[in-house]
Amino acid sequence: MDLDSGAVVAVEVVAAPPAPHPAVPGGPPNAEMGVHEGTAVADWVLDLVAEAAGTESLLPLVLPLPARILTAGEGFVALVESRMRRAGRRPRDITFLLGTDLADLPRSVVSPGVSRLRAAGFRCGFGTSMVRPDLVVEAAPFLMRIDPEIVSGVATDQRHATVVEGLARIGRGSGVYAMASGVGTAEDVLRLRACGIRVGTGEFFADRTWRPGERVTPVPEPTASQGREEDAGPRVTEFMLPPVGFDSDTTTEQVLEAFTGDPALNSVILIDHRERPVGVIDRTRFLLSVTGRYGHALHAKRPALRLAESPRTIPAWMTALAALRVAGQDTDRVYDDLVATNSYGQCLGVVHISDLIQSLSRS
Repeated sequence: MDLDSGAVVAVEVVAAPPAPHPAVPGGPPNAEMGVHEGTAVADWVLDLVAEAAGTESLLPLVLPLPARILTAGEGFVALVESRMRRAGRRPRDITFLLGTDLADLPRSVVSPGVSRLRAAGFRCGFGTSMVRPDLVVEAAPFLMRIDPEIVSGVATDQRHATVVEGLARIGRGSGVYAMASGVGTAEDVLRLRACGIRVGTGEFFADRTWRPGERVTPVPEPTASQGREEDAGPRVTEFMLPPVGFDSDTTTEQVLEAFTGDPALNSVILIDHRERPVGVIDRTRFLLSVTGRYGHALHAKRPALRLAESPRTIPAWMTALAALRVAGQDTDRVYDDLVATNSYGQCLGVVHISDLIQSLSRS
């Protein structure tokens, strides 16, 4: 859950990992065992995806993964990537949450293992906050999970709040989501937001029987400052739409297919491996470039980033009136979509200027 907007941003699958593969009597302890265990874990992960496919929509998935699989090498990464693609899942829609055994692995295994998964397009999360901060900075995971034992006391124990705030600052400074797990009360949500946490999961939002599409408990409204004009009126989160995002190395032809398949699509956001916007492609200007004379031949197989413009970003907690002022600062692109971001600079959604104008004209 996004603790600011109350939106469901991903579906976490909770399951116990398979037991370690037993050693082969009299055989080598590592090489052959790694191949067998890697195949077994890949089969298990695919079963989790298949089970989730019957209930979830197109939301990203957060899947558990035993951290020891980082020792399996390139073979596991290639195997799980091919199986995910056959199951209809893009690697960038999958975040592997590495188990608590991560803390037992040496740095020489963790950093290269995370890099291999990231090179294939997957995102990695550290399934425990009990790892060295310098390893978080070096491995640069997509998220790190703050343990429920710490989160549960954040609203009543200043020591817990101090630890959470420190982890949030480490994450924010290194571009890593700090995700609070085990959120149990509205007071937890308010204190976590005050500590700088923007993503959380727990029984406060829904119980374990929840399925995508069902209702969740709304997050408490943030307290707005008083006496300032820019703090008046609705927030941009009320007008925010899910972004259509592509990797930064996406080809022009893939973007053209997205615009062709959705006539109502205004823009496409190009994002890096940390979900930060690096470019925005406006529909009108893009189609003029691609469909003009020789346009398709010149651009189709090349990176779409060549035709992108710098994203105009706004914080997700900004008001609609303040967002309109931001839009008006660039007269050449005044009606282009705005990209709403969180405190990590990561893309949360897009905002159509026309929606803001229509809303404010009625108020």
